[in-house]
Amino acid sequence: MEFNETIETEEELRTIIGFPSELVKNKVITFLDQHCVDFISKSPFLAMATSDDAGFCDVSPRGDVPGFVHVLDEHHLIIPERPGNKRIDSMRNILANSRIGLVFLIPGFGETLRVNGSACLVKEEILLAQLAVKGKKPLIGIGVEVEECYIHCAKAFKRSGLWDPNSWIEKEKLPAAAKIIADHANLPGMSADSISKRLQEGYEKRLY
Repeated sequence: MEFNETIETEEELRTIIGFPSELVKNKVITFLDQHCVDFISKSPFLAMATSDDAGFCDVSPRGDVPGFVHVLDEHHLIIPERPGNKRIDSMRNILANSRIGLVFLIPGFGETLRVNGSACLVKEEILLAQLAVKGKKPLIGIGVEVEECYIHCAKAFKRSGLWDPNSWIEKEKLPAAAKIIADHANLPGMSADSISKRLQEGYEKRLY
């Protein structure tokens, strides 16, 4: 399928969407104030957007106990890089293009905190030690120099019913992650059952 009618200019887009209100234009700040610090301290989850030098984009989840992201000062924060699948998509992107966007979530709370800036890969032991959990410190941290941050309204969460348990799909109807991985990878000897066991072992033994 091809998209036949597309918008090519911001002017055309503005004729359809319109312009933001004065409140929306003025809510953006360039540093982490006490409200942002408090929000981050209560957030156990964020989505991290990065792209490579060619503009190929990636959004990756990060999560841990509330406050797992440490605010160092009003312009800097650091995110622990916990053990993962070693694709290192986000980190490779940061090496090629330092631009980064973060969306912090608090379960049950509709508004989100958006933070944009530039990122680097941190290996300073004194900082990594502060991010340790159960005696295990991350090998790397993602340092972010904050350039803008603002609260995003809750409309997406209200429309989706994300925090409303009554809107959730019944567990038996959820997608089977192991089956999806098995079909996509299509490797000899890798069944959905074996992948399910592998996933469960990782969740139990390799979170940190």
